[in-house]
Amino acid sequence: MCPIAVMPEGREVTVSRIAGGGEFSRRLSELGLVPGARVQVVQNGGGPILLRVGDARFALGQGMAQKVFVD
Repeated sequence: MCPIAVMPEGREVTVSRIAGGGEFSRRLSELGLVPGARVQVVQNGGGPILLRVGDARFALGQGMAQKVFVD
């Protein structure tokens, strides 16, 4: 288990844990980032990370990405 921030582009991973408070976890769950969700890292170049969850794409800042743990 490691933060999604360190995953290379193109990797598909499963969210295992969200390390954050209630508001943070709620916001990510609205985006579909919940434990068990399959996520693809579309772009990870050191800045915001572009993710794909289902048909949706969105960016997470590095700070947020450090709190999303994946397998």
